[in-house]
Amino acid sequence: MKIHAETDRIILREIELTDAEAMFEMDSDPEVHIYLGKKPIKTIKEAEAQIAFIRQQYVDHGIGRWAIIDKQSNQFVGWGGLKFRTDTVNGYSNYYDVGYRLLRKFWGQGYATESAKASLKYAFEVLKVQVVCAMAHHANAASRHALLKAGLKITTQFEYEGELSDWFEIIKEDWEKQCKNT
Repeated sequence: MKIHAETDRIILREIELTDAEAMFEMDSDPEVHIYLGKKPIKTIKEAEAQIAFIRQQYVDHGIGRWAIIDKQSNQFVGWGGLKFRTDTVNGYSNYYDVGYRLLRKFWGQGYATESAKASLKYAFEVLKVQVVCAMAHHANAASRHALLKAGLKITTQFEYEGELSDWFEIIKEDWEKQCKNT
């Protein structure tokens, strides 16, 4: 198990096949998929395929989403972290995206913001990237709030898969300034 980032409350580690049951619980929940195209998975095999896809990103790009583990309970909270995107979204391609997805029982407890902040630290200090992007469905107030709280700024709105979305960015210099002020 490779740990990539850690805070007082969480560990961000590589997602493993042993996470399949928790991934299935998360991604089969229709509430989790309200702003994700409303296509929850239906089988554990689909969760295993998602894990294989994420693990292949570790190989192909040296980065992919990580499991968020609560230190106190050792529970899988969801996934978070960075992804190197090669597709084109909002006119961008070949960029680092920060994101998260949580089991519903962990919503509203600060895990999304905490994992995003730890991921930004990893992006700027370890990967030495200059900018990190994110996007959220415009109606997803909780996700938008978490990204803003992590320090990203909305730079534009655009249509993604037929829905209004917000585009977020943070550059390394702005992140460094925020770190000095906290």
